[in-house]
Amino acid sequence: MRLSSLLFAPLAFPFLLVFFIFIGIVLVFIQVGIVSYAYEKIGVQRQYVFTLLFLSLMGSYINIPVAELPAERVLSGQEISFFGMRYVVPLVEEWPRTVIAVNLGGAVIPTLLSLYLLMKNRIYGRGLLGVTIVSVITHQLAQPVAGVGIAIPVFVPPLVAAGTGLLLAQRHAPALAYIAGSVGTLIGADLLNLDKIHGLGAPVVSIGGAGTFDGIFLTGLLAVLLA
Repeated sequence: MRLSSLLFAPLAFPFLLVFFIFIGIVLVFIQVGIVSYAYEKIGVQRQYVFTLLFLSLMGSYINIPVAELPAERVLSGQEISFFGMRYVVPLVEEWPRTVIAVNLGGAVIPTLLSLYLLMKNRIYGRGLLGVTIVSVITHQLAQPVAGVGIAIPVFVPPLVAAGTGLLLAQRHAPALAYIAGSVGTLIGADLLNLDKIHGLGAPVVSIGGAGTFDGIFLTGLLAVLLA
């Protein structure tokens, strides 16, 4: 296995460019203090806002292998369209198996931040309920996509998370929306569908990567706007 095969963009360039533009817009807002104030309400200190967003986006390129599935024919070097988004299938030469990996920007960072927000705001019960609601809904809508793995409509996690946050915890709605949207999507869309990935021909199935990263990243932005 080549390390370079595990380093690839989760989305096709035009769509990835949109996310970088989002970051640019957010950076402008940070300069005038709007997003910084919002993140402070969630529980993230002002000086870490841009770093957090930047690391999440750049971390989407990094996949940490955790397991392998038996040999099968895999797709390679293609772009797969799903609900208007185009996902990148990494280019491989000889890869007779499917590698299950954890995406740094779409799984590790959001999970760590969610745990921090959960403990800081002490919303354990509502956090568990919110994660359960988002998990159930995303699990119902998630679909196996050949060459990619599991994918969901991009706006489902942020919208469901926002509604859940406002419904369960008005005072802590932004934090709860981030927790429920991030962890709920990882559980409902990725973890509960691991049994469906064999036979999809995906060289790398990334938990929190292509297919779910866009929804998780937008959940973070929407949680900020809710503040």
